[in-house]
Amino acid sequence: MTVKEAVILVLIKSAPDTPEAKRAVRLAADMGADLVLIQSAVYLACEKAAGLRGSAYALDEDLRLRGLGPEADIGAVKRIDYDMLVDLLVTADRVHGAF
Repeated sequence: MTVKEAVILVLIKSAPDTPEAKRAVRLAADMGADLVLIQSAVYLACEKAAGLRGSAYALDEDLRLRGLGPEADIGAVKRIDYDMLVDLLVTADRVHGAF
């Protein structure tokens, strides 16, 4: 019998320079969780999150609204739409919100 590894998401909306965003990135790195960036947190996509072991996602509409169109270098962060966001939230075993 194989044990399925739990999928944990950390959802962040705060700007990168806030204590909430810094705490959330640290939490995601410590837990090996996936990171979902929305609203002002999408600016984190331009930074290299040290120690992050999970996947990172950023809401494409929020990226575009902040001038980070398709040509913007967001490294390994995956652009997602609202449908993909809902899929991630529904299929995750746990979701932690950091606002």
